[in-house]
Amino acid sequence: MILKTSGLSYDFGSGKAIHFPDLQIRAGDKVVLVGASGSGKSTFLNLISGVLPIQSGSIELKGHPYDQLSGRQLDSLRADHIGIIFQSLNLIPYLSGFGNAQLGLQFSKKRQSRVDDVDQAITALAQKLGLTPELLHQQPSAMSIGQQQRIAVIRAMLGCPDLILADEPTSALDPTATEQFMTQLNTSIDPDSQAVIVVSHNPEIIPLFDRVIRIGEDQ
Repeated sequence: MILKTSGLSYDFGSGKAIHFPDLQIRAGDKVVLVGASGSGKSTFLNLISGVLPIQSGSIELKGHPYDQLSGRQLDSLRADHIGIIFQSLNLIPYLSGFGNAQLGLQFSKKRQSRVDDVDQAITALAQKLGLTPELLHQQPSAMSIGQQQRIAVIRAMLGCPDLILADEPTSALDPTATEQFMTQLNTSIDPDSQAVIVVSHNPEIIPLFDRVIRIGEDQ
């Protein structure tokens, strides 16, 4: 079991809590969370990643209950076991593709230990995602949005974290590029050790996943 959530809800202060479905995520799972804008999809992802504190319910990642961890321990757990693809991408503009991708290893010695040759690992992931070696030497400003998103995927996946979380990763892509991107992401996951959870408001990507979880509907 990679991830288990139970009875999660969150209230931003309105007095009306958002209630989330229970999850059990195992290696090989490819899950999409769908729902209307404002339904709580990103909030759910932020709870899973440990960015937001738990108000009610429980989360366990690799058998570690979040409510029994200090802030530092939770940060370490997240760095070791979760790769995050942010909606805003958060690429560093003055770094090359290689430089941005390497940031995925910066905070985790465990992920660093899984990579013998960083440049080779980045190049191999880039090839899987359809990026040329030459592009890895360019800065984000010279890349298309789709290419920047693939760099963000490499950063998240480098060092084989157990869980990949992606928040609206295709929001700036057309339908053809969206399908290509999601297919590449899903086929880059190691089915024996990794799982992916993608948040999206786009119902067209549902057929690309094994499971769909709807947020904002009656739980």
